[in-house]
Amino acid sequence: MKLLKITLSVFFLFCFGFANAQDDLMNELNATKSDTKEISSAAFKGLQVANMQSTKLPAQGEFYFLVSHRFGDLTNGANNFFGLDAAYTKLGGIYGVTNWLSLGLSRQTYQKTYELAAKYKFANQLDGGFPVTIVGYNTMDIRSDLKTDLYPDLKNNDRLAYTSQLIVSRKINNSISFLVNPILVHKNLYDELTEQKNTYLLGAGARCKLSKRLSVNLDYAARLNLPEAYDFTYHNPITLGLDIETGGHVFQLVLSNSQTMNDVAYYTTASGIKQGKGIFFGFNMYRVF
Repeated sequence: MKLLKITLSVFFLFCFGFANAQDDLMNELNATKSDTKEISSAAFKGLQVANMQSTKLPAQGEFYFLVSHRFGDLTNGANNFFGLDAAYTKLGGIYGVTNWLSLGLSRQTYQKTYELAAKYKFANQLDGGFPVTIVGYNTMDIRSDLKTDLYPDLKNNDRLAYTSQLIVSRKINNSISFLVNPILVHKNLYDELTEQKNTYLLGAGARCKLSKRLSVNLDYAARLNLPEAYDFTYHNPITLGLDIETGGHVFQLVLSNSQTMNDVAYYTTASGIKQGKGIFFGFNMYRVF
């Protein structure tokens, strides 16, 4: 909770320091009213807020190559070379099938997980019209680290886990956007002491534009159900990010209480900050082709 308060304070300090300088003069120049409602420009420039998905999709025919990296715990200092000795990597690709549907495939170090993803748009925010953008997002994880010689009763279905999300965003002005995101995580195989079959969460995210190419982002998800004997091994995930836009890609720097990057693990295995431990630095890089 202390980490959450500090992170929120830093985020809103940036927001209100820069928001007043970002108004779009084009809205004032356009004095002629039209019956045609224009789609609002993207509430978020990246496909992710920081770790959480945003409502942005690739355009039809676009291919995004994704490289994500999370170093180990920064607070271990030189003992693990400030996280470099215990890094996780995620590599993947995302293709825009249409302007409203994208499909993705990635593989990451944690549990040697393959993640299939589908992202699809239900509605666009319209200037002077519909107030929000609504996007659905589903993932299926396949754990490839499980071996039958160690788990004789292992079934193929035990390798699978899923998330279902409904992301609703609104762009307030050219500086500030936010979203809410109800989330369901389902695991076929789980530790009954620290996990559960179905986890329900309510997520939220926000973006504050600092300049033409910089924005500070924040996402957080609160778990709504916990088992009665839960020992608080894991905590609500929270991530602070900085978007840097360049010619062909968006580069995101992140600080999080979770080292994992696939949605199933991010929402259910964040280590939290305990006794000053559990702070992970990393980045997301998307290259558009």
